Amino acid sequence: MEFFVQAKPMSALWISLLLMMWCPRAGAQDILVDKQSQLSFFSEAPLEDITAKTSNASSALNIKTNEIAFKVAIKSFEFRKRLMQEHFNENYMESDKYSHATFAGKINEALDWSRDGQYPVTVAGNLDIHGIKKFYTTKATVEVKNGKISAHAKFNVKVADHNIKIPRVVVKNIAEVVEIEVFSTYQLQ
Repeated sequence: MEFFVQAKPMSALWISLLLMMWCPRAGAQDILVDKQSQLSFFSEAPLEDITAKTSNASSALNIKTNEIAFKVAIKSFEFRKRLMQEHFNENYMESDKYSHATFAGKINEALDWSRDGQYPVTVAGNLDIHGIKKFYTTKATVEVKNGKISAHAKFNVKVADHNIKIPRVVVKNIAEVVEIEVFSTYQLQ
């Protein structure tokens, strides 16, 4: 099952403005942006595994409030087979109608963003895919090293939870649960 695709990447300005609306006391130095976040998904099925990835997701992290946001164009996902990509966009994700997927949430643990280290955290928030918003909580890892902040998470999404229909004809080709993996790197100013 293919998941996110890119039409137009979310601008850093848009992400910053969005986070500033969520937390008006935040200064620009508190909001870090990654315009090349990497997202991938993996669908294991009896007949064929399906993978896709993009490096065109946009993300913002507010280090004062621990809020985090992502936006990815569905059409930005790349598959190893062109036909898979077409089916993903046209038949399953309806990417002309639902052009982006978004996540808006918060890192639950307090972190010292200026101190180098690797930190296990929990992230909770709303994932909006295919026009359906669902609350998720997942484990993630944050690493602070030499002024850079890296974040990594892996979690599962049930396609039915986001009203993504799988025709009976191909039900053995596509898993009901898709594994999503996210990598972002932010630079402290």
